Amino acid sequence: MTASTPKRRADARENRDAILAVARQALAESPEISLNAIAKRAGVGNATLYRHFPTREALVLAVYGRDVAEIREVATRLLAERFPMDALREWMRELARCVLTRRGLGDALRLATGPDRAQLADTYQAMSDALAELLAANEAAGTVRPGLDPEIVLLALGSLWQLDPDGEWAGQAEGIIELLTAGLAAR
Repeated sequence: MTASTPKRRADARENRDAILAVARQALAESPEISLNAIAKRAGVGNATLYRHFPTREALVLAVYGRDVAEIREVATRLLAERFPMDALREWMRELARCVLTRRGLGDALRLATGPDRAQLADTYQAMSDALAELLAANEAAGTVRPGLDPEIVLLALGSLWQLDPDGEWAGQAEGIIELLTAGLAAR
């Protein structure tokens, strides 16, 4: 290994991070944006982009995977900082913000993956795991009914995807969250 190898690795990481950051914003704005336009906005050549992400699908899945990892980390952080029910509500709010401010990313994801959603299994599982952690903490605190299935709750949260990102979604999302948490509450 040469002395320049760590620098090249650091440069490669920086390029990858720059591409992902630009792609996140660009895909949210326009799900059909070209990879060439993303490379240009990221300040890298097309070859660099394709070296990291050989296909559009690979780039879109990497952006989505990063978003899901952040949402997963938010669950853990909130549970360390707040009462479990407050953590659950805030996590749902964060999920709503992510869904509605990055709506184009969802469209790009659908375009990139088509009807075969098998590539999304890991990210879906990460979301389900985050919610399971929040529900378990709430069950232990006695704030939700025992035995709730995180996958069913996640399906109910799917209503967030029906909100208009250009409308008054924040109030509507809050209504969905309040309705859902009331339904989950211990009796």
